[in-house]
Amino acid sequence: MSSTELPFVPPATVLPKVAPVRVGEGERIRSVGLPGITLTVRSRPPAREGLPPALYVHGLGGSSQNWSALMEQLEGDVDGEAVDLPGFGDSPPPDDGNYSITAHARAVIRFLDASGRGPVHLFGNSLGGAVSTRVAAVRPDLVRTLTLVSPALPEIRVQRTAVPTGLLAVPGVAGLFTRYSKGWTAEQRVRGVTALCYGDPGRVTPEGFRYAVEEMERRLQLPYFWDAMT
Repeated sequence: MSSTELPFVPPATVLPKVAPVRVGEGERIRSVGLPGITLTVRSRPPAREGLPPALYVHGLGGSSQNWSALMEQLEGDVDGEAVDLPGFGDSPPPDDGNYSITAHARAVIRFLDASGRGPVHLFGNSLGGAVSTRVAAVRPDLVRTLTLVSPALPEIRVQRTAVPTGLLAVPGVAGLFTRYSKGWTAEQRVRGVTALCYGDPGRVTPEGFRYAVEEMERRLQLPYFWDAMT
């Protein structure tokens, strides 16, 4: 395959330095190197030994930080980890520049195979829901249960409130929205995502909103931010 067939990804040595990702109290962050990708994984020590493993997969524009609150609430039920998909959170872009659902599912499968934690209770939100569904379909041996939170999937009976989220799964739509919103500030972006994802945005705590804005400000400095979003 010629080099002209692959999108250019700046070498890690020339990527700008940005603020470190936030690590909540009791959380741990580690980096996992796999063929073609490097994943950042967020975890919490389980409340006790022997709990079944769980993996959380975030949505478009999100990160493992999106699962911090739920991971804490479920730490007595599962041994949870949350992954930053390639190009999101603190994970660098994939070597091949492929941000498709299939590529993300392949990344999750590689991680589960390498970690030996499967089968896991697999949680997915939005884009992560589509990714998790793909993982469960092609590698059911890695999945104990599948929990989808507002997944970017077709609905049998389409709810009007679900149309904006569902449109993001249509090829090209995410790219169009990205170009439309390119001039938005980090706070505007977070407010837009909050309005889209929450039935009652008022339930988002001021602290949680602030953390989300800080993460968005950090990500906007990354040269591959727009590639990952499309």
